[in-house]
Amino acid sequence: MILLTGDVHGDLGRFSHKRLRELKKGDSLIICGDLGFIWDGSDKEKRILKKIGKRRYNVLFVEGAHENFDELEKYPTEEWCGGLTRKISGNLRQLIRGNVFVISGKKVFAFGGGSGEYNGGAAPCSEETAVRYEMPSEKELSESDRHLEACGNQTDYVVSYEPPITIAEFLNENVSPTDTVGVYLDRKRESMKFKIWFFGKHHLNKTVPPKFIALFDNVINAETLK
Repeated sequence: MILLTGDVHGDLGRFSHKRLRELKKGDSLIICGDLGFIWDGSDKEKRILKKIGKRRYNVLFVEGAHENFDELEKYPTEEWCGGLTRKISGNLRQLIRGNVFVISGKKVFAFGGGSGEYNGGAAPCSEETAVRYEMPSEKELSESDRHLEACGNQTDYVVSYEPPITIAEFLNENVSPTDTVGVYLDRKRESMKFKIWFFGKHHLNKTVPPKFIALFDNVINAETLK
């Protein structure tokens, strides 16, 4: 089983949602950006991350725009379910963007990161690192293309922080033609085959027909969606 939710922003209460009781060992909760628990590298923070990682199910996330990316990049990378992850603690992992994973028998294309302007404020990391997550390199985008081509440009689910730029426009959100992530994802929207696309940036629980779902504090079972 795969459940999905939106930005958590360091709120442990979000893990008390009654639907999470449905998850068994080997199932997964995927968070669509801004986990918010990797912030200052303190001992208290590490205890919280260890607690999350001890859950019986996998807790997976794509990065948002408000993470401490310098701290995040200290964690080791490893292959998991066909793609590259950062193992944070136990069953808690970052799905590194541009990778395709096979989770509970479903192909999931993950692409985190994006503009930080929407929520305001800056993450406590270097400006250079933050810019890399807002503006991925051509090499990184080429690697993402390669992973998608390897699966025939076809996945079951797409999980991102940013939506494709045309979907953001539909939601009446301010967009910029220099939004590298949104523009790239719009190209993928046109070239890929997928069942459902989930994104978390705009703090909405809203379906954008026919295949896009904005998530905030809802928890959705992907397998019950058509």
